[in-house]
Amino acid sequence: MSSTAQGARARARMEVTAAIKEEARRQLAAEGAARLSLRAVARSLGMVSSALYRYFPSRDDLLTALIIDAYDSLGEAAEGANERVADAEPLERWTAVAEAVRLWALEHPHEYALIYGSPVPGYTAPVTTVPPASRVGLLFIGIVGDAHHEGVLADAPELPDDLTAEAGRMAADLAPDLPPATVVALIAAWAELFGLVGFELFGQFNRVVEDRRPFFRHGAIRIAHAVGLR
Repeated sequence: MSSTAQGARARARMEVTAAIKEEARRQLAAEGAARLSLRAVARSLGMVSSALYRYFPSRDDLLTALIIDAYDSLGEAAEGANERVADAEPLERWTAVAEAVRLWALEHPHEYALIYGSPVPGYTAPVTTVPPASRVGLLFIGIVGDAHHEGVLADAPELPDDLTAEAGRMAADLAPDLPPATVVALIAAWAELFGLVGFELFGQFNRVVEDRRPFFRHGAIRIAHAVGLR
């Protein structure tokens, strides 16, 4: 087979793969991840199921592809926000990244629900999802690490004795250049930030918080202070 024919075949496969993913996202929005069906996707695209299985052998393979795409899209948005304020103080970079996460979630609610909502029954994410899932967390670690190396990071509160060993393990795994107490504060901050996003996206702030952008920004700054960014 000539290189021209191989290239055309590869492009055709990419186009079909993109169409399958797009239809799957449409079904996620309409039915939810638990009801995603390869047969339904194939039917909507006018394909026979056996043809679709050549692209995604199972529903779980398709879900994994959608999950990786969502994490990568979120990661690109967060990294882009950080690059736009690369010369700013760490607190401003932290806030810019946090606001980019919120904006991405509001613009992609169904993909956010796929990666941060309820687990899909019967699905276990493979290790291939770990690197894309880590992009935002590693970005926050990098921002705090820069503040630490610049000598502008305040000390995190002392840890209780029963958390010392676990804090040391987490620091060794995630950020060996940071004090264990700071790593503990970082992990708590990560959970709090995504909790704020999830509360807004899933309706828990209805009739509670009306002007949500300044509320979120204030929350993101308060959380950054708890990590030691000033």
